[in-house]
Amino acid sequence: MTPQPNPQAGAAVKAADRAHVFHSWSAQELIDPLAVAGAEGSYFWDYDGNRYLDFTSGLVYTNIGYQHPKVVAAIQEQAATLTTFAPAFAVESRSEAARLIAERTPGDLDKIFFTNGGADAIEHAVRMARIHTGRPKVLTAYRSYHGGTQQAVNMTGDPRRWASDSGTAGVVHFWAPFLYRSRFYAETEQQECERALEHLETTIAFEGPGTIAAIVLETIPGTAGIMVPPRGYLAGVRDLCDRYGIVFVLDEVMAGFGRTGEWFAADLFEVTPDLMTFAKGVNSGYVPLGGVAISGEIAETFGKRPYPGGLTYSGHPLACAAAVATIKLMAEEGVVANASVVGAQVVEPGLRALAERHPSVGEVRGVGMFWALELVKNRETREPLVPYNAAGEANAPMAAFAAAAKAHGLWPFVNMNRTHVVPPCTLTEAEAKEGLAALDAALSMADEYTE
Repeated sequence: MTPQPNPQAGAAVKAADRAHVFHSWSAQELIDPLAVAGAEGSYFWDYDGNRYLDFTSGLVYTNIGYQHPKVVAAIQEQAATLTTFAPAFAVESRSEAARLIAERTPGDLDKIFFTNGGADAIEHAVRMARIHTGRPKVLTAYRSYHGGTQQAVNMTGDPRRWASDSGTAGVVHFWAPFLYRSRFYAETEQQECERALEHLETTIAFEGPGTIAAIVLETIPGTAGIMVPPRGYLAGVRDLCDRYGIVFVLDEVMAGFGRTGEWFAADLFEVTPDLMTFAKGVNSGYVPLGGVAISGEIAETFGKRPYPGGLTYSGHPLACAAAVATIKLMAEEGVVANASVVGAQVVEPGLRALAERHPSVGEVRGVGMFWALELVKNRETREPLVPYNAAGEANAPMAAFAAAAKAHGLWPFVNMNRTHVVPPCTLTEAEAKEGLAALDAALSMADEYTE
């Protein structure tokens, strides 16, 4: 679709936003949100007619792109049939969504508890684990993000936690593996894996195994940097959980539903958790939906004991109808395979070629349609292009990089000293090459800040 400029309408949208919308994670007077006129496939556009290739997938959730006609039609049909209904009843779209999700989850994760999004999925997974074990503590990684609600943000490792961290949430943080910035002085992936597991087991021992309800990990950390864990790490965590009676929770909110070239990132590592959270890609964010996939053992805990939790909109018919349509079309149209093939054959080699040309690129890492470029001042010292949690003038190099990308028609995902390449899983080879060309130009701007 060719966007038709309408600056007057855009100005009205912007004015209403600035007058009344309170934006998340922002100093309200320091932001300048773009007024979006429309979107289709891998692109969106503003009211001035500027069109952008979206390498963010919204917030890493439009796995099938924007406005897919099959999902739009499914939402319309459900709205005409049964727009909403309370969660205590059996509803066709709810039942079918649960069945389709359970078909694809690993192992015996066959019971689905629906939530409104990823953060409350984490909240409920932790509640289930604590009740199941009778233990209070939860272990999570420093380089992580699990959501913005009170328990989930305390579990988060990045600086968004700090303002809400009461120190009483029963959360203990530990270091997960990340060889490029190893906390364990490792020189190989195997060393990083072994030392990270030793560190985790030591943490368990000193916290007291009998006090720990759950270990919660993003299968592949998303916002924190897309660090693919070394082979053997997640299996090692699974073993530690089994040994100490700890519930193993994998957070697949960002990595799930095709993002990694598999239905779930856990499939890459052949690991089955006790609980798995999901959201985002389950219906490409067309209507808010999340959930927890529950193992047989934990489901049995609540067989004759009521589960003390629920949500007014749990399994909302419109959201579930969108999920049913999304999962079906992903299977029919080979979306998961496309993420794997285009990711491996076009995106990965393209990013590695950019790294060879640009001194600002310290590392390329990822899988499928889930990639990160670590931008640095100096490749030898690995000093980040901007300081940790930089703001204002200190963040100028990344701001310049982002502005250059947008000037070349690419909307980038920028977080701290990284740019993430997380386009829709439906990305074509031509679109991938278009995005890589824009990244090439933008990285030239980042190069100007290197030593």
